[in-house]
Amino acid sequence: MPRTSRQRPVDLVALFPELARYQRTATRLHPRRGNPGVHDSSVGGPLLWPADEPWPVCAGPHHVTDALPVRTAEVRADRQGLMKDQPWDALYLDVKKTNREILQAGPLPLMAVAQIYKRDVPGLPVPDGKDVLQVLWCPLRGHQGHPDDWLNMPALHLVWCRAADVGEVLTEQPEPPFLAYESYLPESCVLHPEEVTEFEYADLLPEPLRTAVDEWDEENGRPYQEWSIADGWKVGGYASWHLTDPYPMICDCGSDMRLLLTIASKEWQGRDGLWRPVEDADADADHRDACTPTKVTIGRGYSLWIFRCPESFDHRHRISVQ
Repeated sequence: MPRTSRQRPVDLVALFPELARYQRTATRLHPRRGNPGVHDSSVGGPLLWPADEPWPVCAGPHHVTDALPVRTAEVRADRQGLMKDQPWDALYLDVKKTNREILQAGPLPLMAVAQIYKRDVPGLPVPDGKDVLQVLWCPLRGHQGHPDDWLNMPALHLVWCRAADVGEVLTEQPEPPFLAYESYLPESCVLHPEEVTEFEYADLLPEPLRTAVDEWDEENGRPYQEWSIADGWKVGGYASWHLTDPYPMICDCGSDMRLLLTIASKEWQGRDGLWRPVEDADADADHRDACTPTKVTIGRGYSLWIFRCPESFDHRHRISVQ
């Protein structure tokens, strides 16, 4: 079933004509539980990975700190209701013992997180000749080699490929045996892409437009912040900076980076949030199936914003957590 975002209560461009210069198209991915295949766009599904290419690994060395580590297989079993008779803490492992096991395990296979075909998301930026973006991550922390360890986030690995070049597909796709948090294991979801219009974050608008928007927000309870940038998993659009003040996302080459992908803890905020799709109006009271279909949680319910360099896909990405 497709998903449709509700129409904004007001036309922001009609209110602020200058906003037309600061709008972008974003694609809400609307992941929902399903059984995608290797030829589908998905979250938590199998990747179109060549059988003759090695699966990417993270060399580490890894460790767990404040997390309660879990085994991937046991998280899957718990979600299938196979551990109902176990004590509440049966999933969680002894940190010291687990660290020894992790250190002895050596390089760990990365976890498949998402696969997006350009045919499903026309706005997806891809290198020339490529048409698929694959996202993997290491769900543990590293003593070294994890550039975003300071954020306590999974280390991301982005792959672009050409679907037509993949012959025999790897059917038994490995995954890391341990997770720092069970919320780093995405549920298998199909995508229902929908294009929406977004507007620049208010604090990054030029004066006097920013002043006009701020004054309107004060009169109307800050609706611009809620209405300008979509909730949920999405490709492109604008980043929200509601947790921190905006800070520059600059590539090592000096270029301003653009938002590539947002990995969200929730598909919408609040029971009556603007970004709750029309088709989910009758979702269950706690919204767990519709609002948190992937079971991925970033930090304390935040979103992971992934930026890319517009000059070259070979330049490393950067992230922010908001």
